[in-house]
Amino acid sequence: MRNNLGCFLLALLWGTAFADSAQEIDALLARKEAPLGVVFEIAQKNETALETAVPQVKQYAQRLRARFPQLKIALVTHGREEFALLKDKSEQYRSIQSGVRELVKDQDLAVHVCGTHASWFEKYPEDFPDYIDVAPSGPVQIRNYRELGYVLVVL
Repeated sequence: MRNNLGCFLLALLWGTAFADSAQEIDALLARKEAPLGVVFEIAQKNETALETAVPQVKQYAQRLRARFPQLKIALVTHGREEFALLKDKSEQYRSIQSGVRELVKDQDLAVHVCGTHASWFEKYPEDFPDYIDVAPSGPVQIRNYRELGYVLVVL
């Protein structure tokens, strides 16, 4: 019973987060002019969080690019979910990794993981695939994007 309640509350929380981000995307799409860019932030305690977040980012990126074709888009992940992107987890998280690879190659998104967070678990840049940038700090990477004029969308 307790496990089902926890799953329900987690689903409710994720649904609320996606509802908020969907409203943010709708507001961006309603603008007359594109922002300089959009940076998506993901920081979850669950290694599997990217299973739902990556398809959501893909959908948002497609909608944004349909309206603003030249829009720059980035994704910064700096919670436990970033570990699903490790090279040695390519079989376990095949769908997540192929989804992120698609974001980078087909959607032209910059994808960053947090090097500081990774180092706390003895994971380093060489432990991640080449198509992922290991930023020294996820929060600093986000701040840098915001200072450039990117709009932050938290998932």
